[in-house]
Formats: sequence, C-alpha cells, structure tokens
Amino acid sequence: MRVAVVGAGVVGLATTAALLRRGVEVSCYERSGAPMAERSAGSSRIFRLAHATPDLVRVAQVAQAGYARWSAEAGAPLVGTGGCVVSGGDWRQWAAAMAEAGAAVEIAGEGPARLRLPAHTLPAGALIDPSGGVIDVDAVRRHLVALGGEAVIAERVEALDPGPRGVTVRTGAGSGSYDAVVLAAGAGTSALAAQVGIETPGTLAHHVRFTFPLRRPGLWPAWIDKPADGMGTYQHQNGPGTWAVGSELDPALTAWEVGRDAASAASEAAVLRYAREHLDVEPRVVGRLYCAPHPGLGDGFEIRRSGSVLVAYGENLFKLAPVLGELLAGATVAGSTPAMRDALVR
Repeated sequence: MRVAVVGAGVVGLATTAALLRRGVEVSCYERSGAPMAERSAGSSRIFRLAHATPDLVRVAQVAQAGYARWSAEAGAPLVGTGGCVVSGGDWRQWAAAMAEAGAAVEIAGEGPARLRLPAHTLPAGALIDPSGGVIDVDAVRRHLVALGGEAVIAERVEALDPGPRGVTVRTGAGSGSYDAVVLAAGAGTSALAAQVGIETPGTLAHHVRFTFPLRRPGLWPAWIDKPADGMGTYQHQNGPGTWAVGSELDPALTAWEVGRDAASAASEAAVLRYAREHLDVEPRVVGRLYCAPHPGLGDGFEIRRSGSVLVAYGENLFKLAPVLGELLAGATVAGSTPAMRDALVR
C-alpha cells in the first residue's frame, strides 16, 4: 500500500510514523520544507486532561498514554509535570467532566488546594489538573523525525486528483500515484479538501503568542483563564525563566482581512498591557510565535472521507497528536472513517 500524507506538522508526522509501523510505504509532503515548521512550531504547548466534556477528557487520557509511549521510545519525558490551572468561564463544568471520566482533579478556593501562578491577583476559584503540563515540542519533533523523517518530501501539494484506483498527488515538481491520501495540512487543508468534495472551515485568523521574562524563578503550572470580564488567555512556561502568553482578542482585531502586521501589533499591545497589569513578569517581549488558526473550532477534531482521501482538521490538536496519528493510520489501512469515540477503543 502506498499512502501520501499531506502536511508534516505534528499530526502528519504522527500519522506517518504510525503508517510506517504498519508496513505502509509513505510519502509525507511538507510545503514549508521543514517538519513542524508552521502551526506545530514553537518550543512548547499545553497538555491537559481538562476539557468541557467527559468524552474529550477520555480522549485526552488516551493521548496521555500515547505521549508516555513516545517518551519511553525517546528515552526522555516529552510532557512536563507542572500541572494545569483552568479558571473563569465554565471551569466547574470542566471539573465535573474530569470527575465523570475518572481523571484526578482538585478544586482551588473551596478546599486545601492552593494556586501557584505568577499573577498579581489569583482567581477566586479554579480547577487544578495535576496531570497537565507543558509539552516539549522540540523533543517531540526530534522523536517523530527519527521515526518518519525520511518519508518527508519538501514539496507543496498543488492538487489532488482522485481516480478509480487511488489518488494522484500533484506538486510543482511532478506527480505521484497513491492508494490513499491523508490530508492534515493545517491552513492549507481547506483548499485541497475542496478539490475532492470535502468542505472544511476555510476562514483564518492571525494569532501571536508572546514570551516574557519571569521575575520569580520556579516551576509554574500552565494556566487557561477565561474571565467573565477581560481578556481570555492561555499561559505557560516555555523555557527556563520565561513565560508565554496567548490571548483571545476581539475577532475584529485579528480577522484575516486585517493583515498580519496590524493584527500582530494589536495583539502585542493588548498582551503587553495585560502583562503589566496582571503578571509577575518583566513587561518586555523576548519572543513571538505566529500562526494562522481557524477561529471558533475549540477543542476536539473532525475526520472526513471522500473516496481514498481522509481529511483531518481542528484546533489545539498538538495535545491529541498520538491519538490522531493512530486513528488516521488505522482508518487509512482499513478504508474506514473514524469518529472521536473510536479513539476510546484502546
């Protein structure tokens, strides 16, 4: 069996590695030329069991087992153990979902649990996900490249042409024939999926994560904050002595038509103001990470099929990469279309 994986982000690489382990011949196309160089870039991501529904918590538990397997293969931990705090919004619902799924959860503000955050004022109540932590993205990249990097082809896929016996993948350098295609191309997914009759979200937005020096050293938990009033944020350590902050701004400020420069400037001004007012960090930006997400998708993922082409899309997928890699590889070999519940079959 010959399979083309389009996109060498974390999901594409995880799928490539899972297919190779099944004895499949794989070509993984990456338009940027380097694995995990676009939406999967950066030094760190938040891992958490905390989600809004029990099924999503259970999927994250399967992903946690997948990261443990990858860590054992790599000979080093790929996910830190600092925990994750969730405050604001529906944090009580998230805590209830965790409890229903059998995940450990602590409640701060209503018991002995105490919050540790580099913030001037701590939230009045929050959940603590003790299984949460920060993913070492650079270590994940090294591990997945070691498993499947030889399959990566530095070419942009321009067209998918389905036929009676498979799919022709066309690039600027030529074409190749495959029995099946897995499309996990991030921002490039929508245009290619449309060529095989699959509609996926096409609207993009601009997003920038900013890094600040911490004033106090220490191991801080990751933090997701969705206050009733004010700016929603996700925050975590992304290196020794540094703290990363991403924000949820007014969509009008970060819409695609605003342009990258204007959206980035608006994001930086808002996050700098937030850092000065709320965080125990030096209010100067020492790092930036840009990406172009599909706004409004939230957690979870979708997988759709048209003939021999599987399409996977969603946001915040890094934490679920081990699950998605196995799901997509298994479905490709079987010719099936998996749903999220299939991730719960271990």
